[in-house]
This record gives sequence, structure tokens and C-alpha cells, in this order.
Amino acid sequence: MISAGVLLPLLLSAAAAPGARRPLSEAEILEAMRQSQGFDLRATTNGARLQAEVALRLARRALADDASHAPLFVGHAEWFAAYLKRTGLSAEQAPLFVRLAFEHKQDMEIDSGAERVLAAVEGGPKPELALNVRIWWPEARGAPQQYSYDDTLATPQLRVTNRRVITYRLLDFKDMVVFDKIEGLQGRPTTGLLGMLFSVIGEGSVEETRIAISADGLQLARARARKMLFEVAATLTVYPDGRTEKDVPPGRPDLLALEARLKQPLRVRYRPLER
Repeated sequence: MISAGVLLPLLLSAAAAPGARRPLSEAEILEAMRQSQGFDLRATTNGARLQAEVALRLARRALADDASHAPLFVGHAEWFAAYLKRTGLSAEQAPLFVRLAFEHKQDMEIDSGAERVLAAVEGGPKPELALNVRIWWPEARGAPQQYSYDDTLATPQLRVTNRRVITYRLLDFKDMVVFDKIEGLQGRPTTGLLGMLFSVIGEGSVEETRIAISADGLQLARARARKMLFEVAATLTVYPDGRTEKDVPPGRPDLLALEARLKQPLRVRYRPLER
């Protein structure tokens, strides 16, 4: 359920939070997906954008309709069925990152409870909405602890590894969306000079990804990953069809301004995730 779009753009059963969760229907998920327009939902490099948009819409609707602010439960089967209806694809035609999430039974929890997400914003603007997001599949005898796939649309190409439990904090600043404190997601470039380097040091852990959308629908992503003392941060331009270009294309001062926004310091303290 989580895609390479969250990964290094140099290039989603664990114990859930206690308390009742509200399961979402396929129809509710589909309604949120239908509002995502202007980019190819089949492209792996657009997967993080789709997931963030849908999660934020579902959370906002729940905050307006449910005074209890119970965490939302997005089942893997409901997500997959909604995705197929939204894209018009058959199960066999679904892109690999979507099929693997379904086959591994990756469920998602979206928690918008203010008392469970942010502790304080110590630097930079306050987000309009902050979420705890968990993605996992059941722990069982013989069940895998992780799976990997290759994203051949990214530049350079990526090897993406989903661990059985993935958690992150999702922040919406209106002009920017941040995946912060990511745990359980790893990857490395497999082509180019970086591919040669990471083949020596191994996969890095993705720690943060920031996304902004230009007026003409381009996605600008800036991500940071770490392997021991080695840290890489880079910017990626993602076109609506999923094609990528490292850094900002020439002649686009508007994208340079977005990149500057993505680079601004942000200091947030979070409440501990309940286990």
C-alpha cells in the first residue's frame, strides 16, 4: 500500500493503537480516491501522492462526522477493490506495488486524534492536519517479515522494501505534505553511481519525504534517507504520467520556489505512538 514515491527520490498483525477503530467501506475509500485527479494513479511514483490525498480526505471527513475521533481502519481488500474501480483495471492489471500490498494483506490505520499526534511545533508553521499512519499485515507462523520490489520509473531506478510494520506521521501544511518519522520503509537506487554506492553500503532507511504540487500539476518531492552515518537528501520532479526527473527542470522558477519551501526547517515533537 505504500509506494516508491515515499522513498529516496534520487532515486505502506502488528499491535494497533488501543481503542475502537472505525472500519471504512469500499464506497468511502472510492469516493476519496475519485477526488484525486490530474495524475496517473497507476504509476508507482504517484503512489505516495494518492495515499496521502486519500488519507487526508478520509481523516477530514471523519473529523467532521465523528465526534469520538476514533482511528480509521482501511482494510486491504476494500482499498484494492476501490483502486480497481477508480482506475478501471482488473486485478491482474494492477501495478505491482498495489498488488503486493493486497497479496500481503497490508491494512492501514489513520489516526487524527489531536491528543495522539502532535506534542508541539517548535519551528516553522503549524500543520492544518496531522495524522498517525500505520500500515501492517498480520504476524503469523510462516508469514514474511518484509517484501521488496523494483520501481523502474524512478530516476535512478529503486529497490523498495516494505517491512511488516510501517509507521509515519503525515502532516498537511496546505502548500506541502510531509511524511515524517517514517519507520519500516527502506530502499536504495539500483542504477547509476548511487546504485553502485548503495550496492556496497546496503539499503537505507527512509526518514522523511516532503511533497508539493505546482499550479500545472507537477509533483515536487524531496526525501531524506540514512544508512548508518551516510545521509542522502535529494529533490525529484514527478510528471503526471509518473515520469521522473532528478532536481528541478530548467526554466521553472515556480518549481525552484516550491523546492525552497520543501527545504525550510521544520521542528515538530510528536506524542509517542501507542503500541
